[in-house]
Amino acid sequence: MKLRIGDKVRFLNETGEGIITRFKDKDMVFVEVSDGFEIPYLIKQLVPIHTELIINTEIDNIDINPETAVNDAIYFVIEPDHELQLLVNEYNLYLFNSSSYILMYSYSVKDESYFQTLKHGEVGAYQKVLLKQVKLNFFKEFAYHKIECLLFKNSHFKTQLPIAEVIFVNHKNLNDTSGGSVSGLIKHEEFKNPVYAFLLKDEFFIMENIQQDLSEEDVRKLQSIKEFKSSYKTSKSHKQQLQKLDAEVDLHIHELTGNTNGMSNHEMLSIQLERFEKELDNAIVNGMKKIIFIHGVGNGRLKHEIQSILKSTKGVSYQDASYKLYGFGATQVNIL
Repeated sequence: MKLRIGDKVRFLNETGEGIITRFKDKDMVFVEVSDGFEIPYLIKQLVPIHTELIINTEIDNIDINPETAVNDAIYFVIEPDHELQLLVNEYNLYLFNSSSYILMYSYSVKDESYFQTLKHGEVGAYQKVLLKQVKLNFFKEFAYHKIECLLFKNSHFKTQLPIAEVIFVNHKNLNDTSGGSVSGLIKHEEFKNPVYAFLLKDEFFIMENIQQDLSEEDVRKLQSIKEFKSSYKTSKSHKQQLQKLDAEVDLHIHELTGNTNGMSNHEMLSIQLERFEKELDNAIVNGMKKIIFIHGVGNGRLKHEIQSILKSTKGVSYQDASYKLYGFGATQVNIL
């Protein structure tokens, strides 16, 4: 069985699943489970999860039949956390790659006149990645969701055009409580609850001619371009300069250390606080204006310790970071 970093797997001898983060040796890998911890597993104790999502655009509600012929496709998926709309509290947003290609992706939302990237990375073939967990109010603030993907394989492959799609999500449709259940949903074994699925790409065999010959006009334009060797500096906007004065630090333990196996909660908390104090000191020394510390929700211990340190630190103020970007899991530190 061939496994890769980023593959989603289920455990053969116990309940649960996770994502492969790295290889220990030829027989063992590290798997990140839902609470963020990395646990070593023998490869022979893991079962890869390969799923397909099929949508008939002519039908509103579909029960997917595993025996149905599978077509490669890529989807933006919204999963409510309950089948009954009145009981829905949160929505999980996924990029579902039901194709044989690897994706380099970015996920952005439209904030007034600009798009803001919320997540980017890589997702393997026949895998899904959680983009964000949000409340209904998130869709009221951000109705336009942009997905961009580059498609490739680690072996020989046919070139595919990139994906660049903007999806409009109407929060009123998500909040439709007629009949007590959410309408316009489909079922799929990969997801616990019925989901909304927006098709991003499904034509993998209809190839467009991506390579084009240069016309005589194109050649003339290229010949007319002069080579500039001046060492002038491009001016930057005030907004770009301000962005340099901001920073974001993820304090989740799996971002700070590769292996937490055998660590106590106290040891992991010490590592997180040490990184917090180091980044805070650097921000103050370098004259930064704002720094966001992502600590998650959890049991609240890390957030409590961070705020205790900030209370005794001169020249700073702090507040909960933007809810629409971080939920309740981050603290914003303002350097005065």
